[in-house]
Amino acid sequence: MLCHDCGKREATVHLTQVVNEEKVELHLCRECADKRRFHTPFEGVPFPLAEFLASMLDQSLVKKPSKTSRARYPTCGMHFSDFSKSGRLGCGNCYTTFKSQLNDLLRKIHGSTQHQGRVPLTQSDVMKPLREESKLQEELKKAIREEDFEQAAELRDRIKALSTRNSAH
Repeated sequence: MLCHDCGKREATVHLTQVVNEEKVELHLCRECADKRRFHTPFEGVPFPLAEFLASMLDQSLVKKPSKTSRARYPTCGMHFSDFSKSGRLGCGNCYTTFKSQLNDLLRKIHGSTQHQGRVPLTQSDVMKPLREESKLQEELKKAIREEDFEQAAELRDRIKALSTRNSAH
């Protein structure tokens, strides 16, 4: 494949981006990629991702394919065994098609398929008032069900004050 920019040299840098659910690809030679200042943090560092992923995969999927490993995503035509060789999925929809195999792989690598780390500070700051408002809304519903109207009025005022404060930011 020739470079999109110069059209002369073989493309060695391949960039893929999904914008508004549409896949956009750019294939550049090393020189044109350098001109655009496209660099990868792993440049010059051998990182056999495909080999690592293949070693983590259940070898029975690679040796004796089951129905799910033979599954082919209709849009890009990828088999899960292709992923075990390349370490790359064919398209965004492959995540859905190969969900069970990917979950097994994530479980082996990370010990879980659910993120259990901390929320970045900026997200935490944004989420705290929303969580507080949600908690107050639940308390308000409970107070109304129990016909504790004084408590309900107090909660309503706290929610209103919180909403006013959040909209000011």
